[in-house]
Amino acid sequence: MIKDSDLYGIKHYLYGEAYYGSDGGMRFRLAREPLKSVIFKSEEERLQDDPKLRAEVWFGRLCYEKTPPEEITVKDFEFDESGYKAAVIWLNEMRDSH
Repeated sequence: MIKDSDLYGIKHYLYGEAYYGSDGGMRFRLAREPLKSVIFKSEEERLQDDPKLRAEVWFGRLCYEKTPPEEITVKDFEFDESGYKAAVIWLNEMRDSH
């Protein structure tokens, strides 16, 4: 089971870095979309491009870059603490349903 405490907090994604992980046979990626560093921007500038927290899930042995896009399930969440928690719940649901 993936817990929100197992992953980087929402502030990590302000740096424009994705988080990759796995649980059982499921692999996943979390990132701010659009993926860019906004850590040193004002709050207004951070929200200017309507950011989302994008969660992506795929199954198999291949890494993200080698997995065909049609094999990756994508879901966007609000870029805030509630969206972060919802993304963790969704990741667990995806793992459990596979």
